Amino acid sequence: MAAVDMDPDVARRLFEEGATLVLLGVPQGTELGIDYKSWQVGPRFRGVKMVPPGLHFLHYCAVNNPSCGGEIGPKKGLFLTLKPREIVLATWDPQEEDLNFSDSQNEEEVSRTRDNLRELDPFLGPYPYEIMRKWVSLTDRLTQELVSELQPLSGRICAFADVIPELQLKHTKDRAEQNLPRNDKACQSMKEGLDKLPKMKQREGTELRFSHIPSQTYPPGATPAQVTQCSLDLSYALETVLNKHYKLQPLNVLGELQFAFVCFLIGDVYEGFEHWKCLLALLCRSEEAMRARKDLYLGLIAVLYHQLGEVPPDFFVDIVSQNNFLTSTLQDFFQCTNAPGIDSTLRKRAEKFKAYLVKKFRWDFDADLEDCAPVVVELPEGVTVD
Repeated sequence: MAAVDMDPDVARRLFEEGATLVLLGVPQGTELGIDYKSWQVGPRFRGVKMVPPGLHFLHYCAVNNPSCGGEIGPKKGLFLTLKPREIVLATWDPQEEDLNFSDSQNEEEVSRTRDNLRELDPFLGPYPYEIMRKWVSLTDRLTQELVSELQPLSGRICAFADVIPELQLKHTKDRAEQNLPRNDKACQSMKEGLDKLPKMKQREGTELRFSHIPSQTYPPGATPAQVTQCSLDLSYALETVLNKHYKLQPLNVLGELQFAFVCFLIGDVYEGFEHWKCLLALLCRSEEAMRARKDLYLGLIAVLYHQLGEVPPDFFVDIVSQNNFLTSTLQDFFQCTNAPGIDSTLRKRAEKFKAYLVKKFRWDFDADLEDCAPVVVELPEGVTVD
């Protein structure tokens, strides 16, 4: 970790008030980072100093035989909320290829480390202060309480899901009882081969605990007209999510949006990206909610402004269909913000955001939606489609 030029007053304040992560035994070559920056660990590394108090994301990838150009393992990470002058201790567990933070609960060990900070100082890299503003802009709606509700019970956010077989079928007899195909029989098709694979499930306690977004967007017993309306305007589904998870603090849903984005952008968790897409679509297609929840949507624009500043213009384009899901989602959003009854402040803010996106990404939000409508094909007389 190379030292970074820093304003002397800022450096002095961080030296006096900053927290310290003492990370012992991390193998040389391990990729380790905090927030929006990462490094390859060298032989002298013992941790990170001068960490600004607040919420941070520590992440790392184990490397197999780095001296021989070994392979990099999947990324793991965890959120930490650090207090001024706090010392957090962790030791690398080579068997689990993970950091063990149990020493942080030992007051004597923490006190001994604090007394030895002067000797440790040459082996501690300074927090990369130049990324602090960017990190705060990506997580300003995220609190430790919200993180605790969303992250896995294990406390670790992993790029690859930890999966185990749904059923422990060690013998052929066990498979026969479940009416599953035998492994010693040649497969005649791809489907048969897939059927032979054991059904997997995520290990309990390792699942991200995102809010459940209902697949049914209309209330029970809805009339056909209500079903149509609730399919076009997703406000009912959004209110269902808010009432279930964020009844007292509805703006916390923006914190969940940030959590999902950070899990994907920094933690390499694809599930985070998928949830971010679903949650964003729900928010952007809820016209009635925009009339009732101005502050939520003003906050959404601010969150998206910072998030979209961190991705390349073609990131959201589907390679196969060349369909940019974000363009269509935001096109719906901007149409809703122009609807009757929308607060003028929200409408003006949305117009400025739209102009910013057009300039930065050259996205066209004014394309005729009829161009995307299904094409009706006339079949010759007597021809039917099964």
